[in-house]
Amino acid sequence: MQKDVFYILNRIAQSVFDKKGCNILALDIKPCGCLADYVLIAEGSVDKHVVAIAHEIMKTMEEEGWNTSFAQGMNTGDWVVLDYGQIVVHLFLPEIRDRYQLETLWQKSEIVDVVIDLPEKRCLNI
Repeated sequence: MQKDVFYILNRIAQSVFDKKGCNILALDIKPCGCLADYVLIAEGSVDKHVVAIAHEIMKTMEEEGWNTSFAQGMNTGDWVVLDYGQIVVHLFLPEIRDRYQLETLWQKSEIVDVVIDLPEKRCLNI
């Protein structure tokens, strides 16, 4: 039995955050009549970073019992797409995300609040 989709979106967002990805945005795109129900968009700093984030997401999703039905962009790392059927993940370099502005495609979508666990701040006594 697959876990709740919001739990999975949170796991994906946490994977991005744990790999130092940024500008994470999850959207409910069901009102737009798309094939997927949710899209998660995030950024990495350089191409190798984007690919590392993608590998971390794939590992996390495999642990949750979700297999990637489609992965593209792993060779170049400027725009990686991971398709999980109900959820599609887009990982970008910042300049590529700015150029294509995917968020504007789904104007009827709703932002999904994802929960990311932040590490506790520790004081150093020097």
